[in-house]
Amino acid sequence: METLRAYNIKESLKKFWECKNREEAEQYLKKWYLWATHSRLEAVIEVSKTIKSHWDGILNYFESRITNGILEGINSIAQLIKSNARGYRNTQYFINTIYLKIGKLDFKLPT
Repeated sequence: METLRAYNIKESLKKFWECKNREEAEQYLKKWYLWATHSRLEAVIEVSKTIKSHWDGILNYFESRITNGILEGINSIAQLIKSNARGYRNTQYFINTIYLKIGKLDFKLPT
């Protein structure tokens, strides 16, 4: 029975991402949070507390429609540049290299 309750709570959180705007999403998330915290399921309560600690960031998605996946992708490129170089003489050179790589600039010169 606990597995079924946990599954229903999880599935209801998926519907959260179908909300149209921040206000609707916030109302939905408040109801979900109340349900999750009163579920008497320790794992679900722990997840709901994590969501509560990131409340504003989660709701910001409905204004920007940008996930942290983009930031994680940029960070992984920066880490790859850092590891390939095995060090830079100064920070500005490192930053410029990141901009050049992430900016996907085309330096094809006319021939």
